[in-house]
Amino acid sequence: MEKSIVTVTGPSWTGVRYFSTQVHGGYSQGAWQGLNLGEHCGDDPRHVAQNRALLRQLLPSEPHWLQQVHGTQLYHAAAPCSQALAWEQAPQADAAWTASKRTVLAILTADCLPVVIADQQGQIVGVAHAGWRGLAAGVLEKLYQHVQKQVVGPAQWHAWIGPAISQTHFEVGAEVLDAFAQLDPRLERYFIFDLSKNKYQADLAEIARFLLLKVNSAIKVSASQICTFDQYQNYYSYRKKGQTGRIVTLAWLV
Repeated sequence: MEKSIVTVTGPSWTGVRYFSTQVHGGYSQGAWQGLNLGEHCGDDPRHVAQNRALLRQLLPSEPHWLQQVHGTQLYHAAAPCSQALAWEQAPQADAAWTASKRTVLAILTADCLPVVIADQQGQIVGVAHAGWRGLAAGVLEKLYQHVQKQVVGPAQWHAWIGPAISQTHFEVGAEVLDAFAQLDPRLERYFIFDLSKNKYQADLAEIARFLLLKVNSAIKVSASQICTFDQYQNYYSYRKKGQTGRIVTLAWLV
């Protein structure tokens, strides 16, 4: 039976295409059942290759894959990719940007935030992988500040926050609250204390929105409102299952 991919996207943007994949339609089995696109999470490499070949049918060129390490390094995808690199050979970065048309950026996630940023004229697009460590280290601010310098003249901006774990299910210790409180005490509002577990519940999506609006209050930020933990039948969730696959969020200029 022919495989098909299911995707989710946000508002339509001029000159930009972007979406996140769901788990349905792939070749992976077992803990990675479905469309696992991550080479580094223990799946059969043959199945990942089949999944990526299926994905490629939806894209104008090979994705620029990254070796993500929960940091803030940016990668400049200067031109369309002709041959995808394996995870261990890919650039080590947690954000990427391009001003080149048909150049596909890719971010792998399984609970962390995938974030897409673009100007309203469709001249430039960037993507970021933002777990709590990346958010606290400034990966979103670094990406935005870099891409806005590449655009000549004044520009307006969009951002989209893709499927990720929701506050209800993202339990963290006091060290995470402290890390964000040191950045800005106002970020404490996005943490709820659960006395029974002696843990905090952190709202990563709203923290990301706050940080984006802090660097530019005029950015139009939208979010998928999809919780990967709740919807683990449709998305991979590391917090839910431990060993699992990765969805991908892709973006390119047309």
